[in-house]
Amino acid sequence: MKVIGVTGGVGSGKSLILNFLKDNYNCEIIMADDLAKDLCRKGEMCYKPLIKLLGKEVLGTDEEIDRRVMAQMIFNDDDLRAKVNGIIHPGVKKFILKRIAYLRRKKTTDFLFIEAALLIEDGYKDIVDELWYIYTNEAVRRERLKASRGYSDEKIDDIMSSQLSEEEFRLNSDFEIDNSGACEASYRQICERLGKTHEQPKQ
Repeated sequence: MKVIGVTGGVGSGKSLILNFLKDNYNCEIIMADDLAKDLCRKGEMCYKPLIKLLGKEVLGTDEEIDRRVMAQMIFNDDDLRAKVNGIIHPGVKKFILKRIAYLRRKKTTDFLFIEAALLIEDGYKDIVDELWYIYTNEAVRRERLKASRGYSDEKIDDIMSSQLSEEEFRLNSDFEIDNSGACEASYRQICERLGKTHEQPKQ
């Protein structure tokens, strides 16, 4: 089984790529952000450490961590945000390492794709066999973010300025998919990389 990290800037279209992979390959996909949310739920590994750090005021009436309250608590507190990330990020990585070991023992999956915006920053190059960078030119990314999420130019500027540059993504990646044009062009690049003749994707 090959472990492949998938990263790229906001609006680059990672979801499109992952949906194609899911529909056309014998693979499992881990979305790091979704996994992080799951690991903060009651009974999961990050739940008690976060309550110990933040206090019971972070809990909702259902005794689950209220993510909106947690976000407010760490918004202007860099030290507290770093401590929260110091609980969640290692938890996510620990889960992923266990999952990789399990799937390799099982030997029924060809690929494990791990998607996260911060794969490079969080040191996943040491975990994955390959790191893919999904590139889309800035004009297309801005257009997508305005249409699909209703983001303003100011918000887009803030997010993009906080992420790695195109050069940094490229320096740290093994393979680049240009996702600026038609879907079919992106799919073809994937199939050429993974050694599969591309036909029309499954619906």
